[in-house]
Amino acid sequence: MATRDAPIRNPCTFTTPKAQAVLDRLYGNAKVIDQPALAIANPVTDAMEGDEKYRVRSEMLSEAYLPVPRDVGRLLYILARAHACKTIVEFGTSLAISTIYLAAAVRDNGGGTVITTELHTEKARRAAENVRDAGLFDLVEIRVGDARETLRTIDRPVDFIFIDGWKELYLPVLKVVEPHLRAGALVVADNMSLGSTVMKPFLEYVNAEENGYLSVELPIGDRVSVSLRLANP
Repeated sequence: MATRDAPIRNPCTFTTPKAQAVLDRLYGNAKVIDQPALAIANPVTDAMEGDEKYRVRSEMLSEAYLPVPRDVGRLLYILARAHACKTIVEFGTSLAISTIYLAAAVRDNGGGTVITTELHTEKARRAAENVRDAGLFDLVEIRVGDARETLRTIDRPVDFIFIDGWKELYLPVLKVVEPHLRAGALVVADNMSLGSTVMKPFLEYVNAEENGYLSVELPIGDRVSVSLRLANP
């Protein structure tokens, strides 16, 4: 039985002083930088299409943090912990806020790997620094480039994929990773409220049980889609 003076082990790695200091810094910077950056980038890139749009938008938002809200970060941690995830894939590293929550869950599950991918080279470098500062670098593999290519080579079953990159790529990226999803894997996607048209292909796909998923949307942040991979159809 613990005594009053006995040290209490922090049960959540993302709430340790080291990780929390990094998250606080990143969220604070995002409040200052993101809205002005988006106000400039959105009018330029909204009318663009295809790979040129992704390249230009990535460059224009190279300083933006684009974080998940803290409650979404906590949800990611809770789902990954409850599911005992060892291998997690993330589409959309940005500056690694969501990566820290996911890696913390992997640490607290006893170890594993978060494979995350970022299009912008300098952002990937800065993300690696943030993960290192949070004490989680040994659990994270950052791949640089187009996720439709960087995520093709995965050598183990995937327990969880978090999708939070360019919205038009949600379904293409899921289909790249899908052969590696084990039965019972979780597919979590953010920003469902940001545009019914752009999200429609992804939502129609994961909401069709004949595609091997059971899905629900949660009214948290900008709405989060959570899908269970039932089996390969």
